[in-house]
Amino acid sequence: MTGPFDRTLYAVARQVARVRAAPALHPAGVTTTGTLEIPGDPSGGWGVDWLDRPAVHPVTARWSRAAGLPGGLPDGIGLALRVDDADGAGATLDLLFTSCGPGRLGRRLPLPRRDALSGPYSTLTAYQVGGRHRLLTAHPVTPAAGRVRAPVTLAGLRKALGRNAVGFRLCAETAGEPRRMFASLTLGPAGPEPAEHTLSFEPYAHCLPGLRPTRTLRAARVAAYAGSRDGRRGRD
Repeated sequence: MTGPFDRTLYAVARQVARVRAAPALHPAGVTTTGTLEIPGDPSGGWGVDWLDRPAVHPVTARWSRAAGLPGGLPDGIGLALRVDDADGAGATLDLLFTSCGPGRLGRRLPLPRRDALSGPYSTLTAYQVGGRHRLLTAHPVTPAAGRVRAPVTLAGLRKALGRNAVGFRLCAETAGEPRRMFASLTLGPAGPEPAEHTLSFEPYAHCLPGLRPTRTLRAARVAAYAGSRDGRRGRD
């Protein structure tokens, strides 16, 4: 932590985690499994082997309330994805998406919602994708039977996953180019949420060659998550 802002984030996250005995951010959520299908690009247009190569990967996901506000209050919604052995044995990929607004500016800002399927998600910070900086986004897919609501309560998220498979289109966006899909995500019913061993997602540590987050929010995220981990340890 190099500056006063990062140190403040660390201290706040540490205290919140100590009081909650849970992560300071995204303390409550539902965990599920699913599939990530990459259509690929035979021309090598992405400039990233993992994106250019067609494949279907098993995925672990956690759909969560960002601030953990009580009841059905609007909250930021997190969609965290883990692909084990994404690009070979031990090459884990973590992607973190947060509910966001429309437009170029809105995609960079978290947006609280009452319905977790009512709008897009984004990584908030850009990724280096091949030789370009692109924002990664996730867009809910409307099933043929009509749009499914997912109230931002644990029961609402769990019910939405149990009613039908929940789908997202994962896309990459950059100024001056049309949005381009790089994968489709399908999530199944929620499994049990471990009370004390919540899966930790590390997008800066778990990335792939040619597909990695830029450093824009790195210091702030590292400080907040470090404070959260230390706060939970402090209760042991």
